[in-house]
Amino acid sequence: MAIDKGYRFGIGFDEAFSQGLVMVGEVSPDNEYQSREDRAAGRPTRQRIDEVTGKRQWKVMVTDPAETRAKRASFEITLLADVQPVPTTSEVLPGMRPIELEGLTAEPKVAGQGEFKYQSYVFRATGFRAVANGSGTKTARSSSAAESPKAA
Repeated sequence: MAIDKGYRFGIGFDEAFSQGLVMVGEVSPDNEYQSREDRAAGRPTRQRIDEVTGKRQWKVMVTDPAETRAKRASFEITLLADVQPVPTTSEVLPGMRPIELEGLTAEPKVAGQGEFKYQSYVFRATGFRAVANGSGTKTARSSSAAESPKAA
């Protein structure tokens, strides 16, 4: 039995991010590359469309407080929705807010370069959901959930 390349595994938010996520900045459209010639000709930028769902792609920068490696703690998550998703929480610091995602999927990928490659994931979600408690962090977790690496 083989799993096709690009398969997206559905995963619970709490399983993937045991301490929640912190959104840094704002949600923005994920636009296609526009060449210098296209910009000079005044062609409009086009937003990417997800091949699987047919929904518009939005991107958001997040930080995972549970990640111990600084280089892997911040990454982009792609949101798939017809209209721009709006976070359900308020800022705790300027430009930073705790978030929880709904409809989360993970797609395995190889990251890094040369001999320093490692297993990573492309995370996609359908939107935001209300955070369970005001701080956005989870209460007591099992030690196995807190220690499971997302990128080995």
